[in-house]
Amino acid sequence: MSRDASTPEPANRQPEPDTKDWTWTIERRCPECGTDVSAMSPQDVAAELRACLPRWAQVLRREAVAVRPAPTVWSALEYAAHVRDVFKVMHYRLDLMLMEEDPAFPDWDQDATALEDNYAGQSPQVVATQLAAAGRGLADAFDAVLNRDLHRRGLRGNGSEFTVQTLARYAWHDVAHHLHDVGA
Repeated sequence: MSRDASTPEPANRQPEPDTKDWTWTIERRCPECGTDVSAMSPQDVAAELRACLPRWAQVLRREAVAVRPAPTVWSALEYAAHVRDVFKVMHYRLDLMLMEEDPAFPDWDQDATALEDNYAGQSPQVVATQLAAAGRGLADAFDAVLNRDLHRRGLRGNGSEFTVQTLARYAWHDVAHHLHDVGA
């Protein structure tokens, strides 16, 4: 059924799934958010993770934190819930890389998780607490990485290969990009 320009979009429209391959951001500056992670160590990433936590706490105190700027764009609350889960997933992947030889990461469908876990309906205060704890945990894990482990590998289901070092860089770009997305 076609709709004319005067017919509003359904209120329950969801953002389009992000199908972009963002792995290139580990090697060069992202033109969208301006972040350049190409020379960062896991310890550099750990410091950035800790430094960003107060910014996320501030975002989650916004009056309109759960309001989407457009029907197909996540609210700041949804972005924060996603970042909390990014921290957890990256921590899990880091642990796999440090414990196993060339592990394959279980696939993570971030868009399905957002719907299944109802990011839009979560409590901003709870998300703030969980995000801070998960962020500190990931930062501590990156701080503990030894030089001898920097080149340990892990593989995503799509074939993308990471080392411990590039996983750290990839994780920080994701978080920094979402700070940009929410104007923080």
